[in-house]
Amino acid sequence: MTNEDKKIEVERVIDQPADVLFEVLSNPQRHPEIDGSGMVRADEKTDRIQEVGQVFRMNMHNDVLGDYQTDNVVTGYEHNKLLAWKTGMADKEPAGWQWVWELEPEGPGSTIVRHTYDWSGVTDKGVLQRIPFPLISQDAMQESLSRLAAAAGS
Repeated sequence: MTNEDKKIEVERVIDQPADVLFEVLSNPQRHPEIDGSGMVRADEKTDRIQEVGQVFRMNMHNDVLGDYQTDNVVTGYEHNKLLAWKTGMADKEPAGWQWVWELEPEGPGSTIVRHTYDWSGVTDKGVLQRIPFPLISQDAMQESLSRLAAAAGS
């Protein structure tokens, strides 16, 4: 399996300016609202995402792992353009998968939104045995784009 086989990328145009979309994406309290997988339950009262290195904690649930928490380390931040973070179990180093949101203006009132789920950095054999990657489907990621559009008022 190549690294290209270890990521899912979805994209669509949302009829909102990038700053409006970024306002939603950079607020972890709103992540349950935009999560198309149904796994994100609530944030742990974290601050708005503002810089690389910041950590935000989320309460999660899925049928494989049950209820659990994740710590998400921000790996990419460019105001109104890019948010990226690596996810790991709470109080542990990220295990190698990453979420990326890219915003590219498409005229004055719309934005191309690209959302990537990349698990190519997962090398721990124990993690690979416990977690059946990909945990999130392309359809769930498309649903996240639809939910983002709705949350932003499109």
